Amino acid sequence: MKLLDPVTLLAVSVLTLLPGCTKDQPTAAPVAVAVVAPKPTEAVAAAPVDASAAAKEIFATRCTPCHGPMGAGDGPASAGLTPKPANFGSAEWQKSVTDEHVEKVILYGGMAVGKSAAMPPNPDLGSKPEVVTALRQHVRALKK
Repeated sequence: MKLLDPVTLLAVSVLTLLPGCTKDQPTAAPVAVAVVAPKPTEAVAAAPVDASAAAKEIFATRCTPCHGPMGAGDGPASAGLTPKPANFGSAEWQKSVTDEHVEKVILYGGMAVGKSAAMPPNPDLGSKPEVVTALRQHVRALKK
């Protein structure tokens, strides 16, 4: 069955009904027209994600409130937290964690690595490994 786009479908419907719209002719019987929605194609797929830009945006919105803009653990929400958020700028902290550990905390939260439950998980990033990698790289780049 050939698919008709909405404009063509409308035109066919109007042209089919027009002959029956005069005073001298009886009304034509309605014509049934099947409308089939097109299947998604590769062209409709989501645009590629700029992982670095996405990671910076996520860090600014999700991480900065506790870890601060420079990752020093001094964000405005950190005042009421015990223990305090990690200081990503600390060379000692950077040496104490593996890349896998950092990515696990990003994805599954603090409890997944025996740390504070105040560090929430980010399950929406599970399908975006390139963004998780870029976030880890951002955290690593904060080392002083």
